[in-house]
Amino acid sequence: MPGVKGPSDYLQEPPRHPSLQINSKYPFNAEPPRSALISSYVTPVDLFYKRNHGPIPVVDDIERYSVLIRGLIDNPRDLFMRDIKMLPKYNVTATLQCAGNRRTAMSKVKTVKGVGWDVSAIGNGVWGGAKLADVLELVGISKLTSTTKSGGKHVEFVSIDKCKEENGGPYKASIPLSQATNPEADVLVAYEMNGEPLNRDHGYPLRVVVPGVIGARSVKWLDCINIIAEESQGFFMQKDYKMFPPSVNWDNINWSTRRPQMDFPVQSAICSLEDVTAIKPGKVKVSGYAASGGGRGIDRVDVSVDGGKTWVEASRYQKPGVQYISDDMNSDKWAWVLFDVTVDAPQSTEIVVKAVDSAANVQPENVQEIWNLRGILNTSWHRVQVRVGHSNM
Repeated sequence: MPGVKGPSDYLQEPPRHPSLQINSKYPFNAEPPRSALISSYVTPVDLFYKRNHGPIPVVDDIERYSVLIRGLIDNPRDLFMRDIKMLPKYNVTATLQCAGNRRTAMSKVKTVKGVGWDVSAIGNGVWGGAKLADVLELVGISKLTSTTKSGGKHVEFVSIDKCKEENGGPYKASIPLSQATNPEADVLVAYEMNGEPLNRDHGYPLRVVVPGVIGARSVKWLDCINIIAEESQGFFMQKDYKMFPPSVNWDNINWSTRRPQMDFPVQSAICSLEDVTAIKPGKVKVSGYAASGGGRGIDRVDVSVDGGKTWVEASRYQKPGVQYISDDMNSDKWAWVLFDVTVDAPQSTEIVVKAVDSAANVQPENVQEIWNLRGILNTSWHRVQVRVGHSNM
């Protein structure tokens, strides 16, 4: 239907917050200052990182906008916004993180290909919408289904977004049907972010939110949902966002030897200090975020003021004033935790953070061990330098 939904061009980009650090203009990719991330548990919409592969699409007739569900099912159907909004609404607090978060640090070891993200390609939002499990029931797919009668095992999300990597075609990604139909997985067809309708940057009018999984699978500007037998064959599933060992380069890479990356590993970063910060001798507050994929909580955050020789444990919290207990039913299982600890820094030193999740996974010490040619999943210990100066009295 012409005019209902279609790709924008770069002349129709929405306004953005002036403090965003722009990593590329076309397409627009930007992150907030790291200090903004620890100002609140829920990241404000305008300070949530922006990740795009093409111009921001425009949907200019919301009454006629629909999402087609088709594929290996008996009853294909167009769903309009009113159909989605008639389903039970859920609010899910979930952290989204680009797989390339902290890529710049990995690139310092050896050049990698990709957008140069610092530590802020991550954010925590309250997503409102219908559970995908409920949406799929509208086309006859029962909850906790792993295979449809016609052999569908995966759910592919296709965007309105057009990108050069797909030769001008739409961005697409998929998740297993067993995950899509599991209400406990909290996969949403979302129309709200932080209590407001999605804006264009974040997927208006509908997007998918797949908690605990790299951001590349949470497809924005939803156009159609395909029930398919195999994983999506889209570029970003098959020839990107895969984790290779340091020995693989662009001459010997074989994309088919690795599965598409889904869950993100345990991660943490210091946000109260820049890579190099001048301070006065004495106490220094170290604050930041920690998160893990797959719904795993954060059991511990360790901070060192001597480059990793000795450690102190930081306090962890989600909602202010509420004790955080990893994997407790009152904690937000898909969301990050914020941490802080006050330490002594009498002299110039390296301050380091590492986190441990509820499965006892811990971040690797050195980025060299996990270097990969696309620069994804840099979850090595995060390190910052403090330069202690004595002011003249």
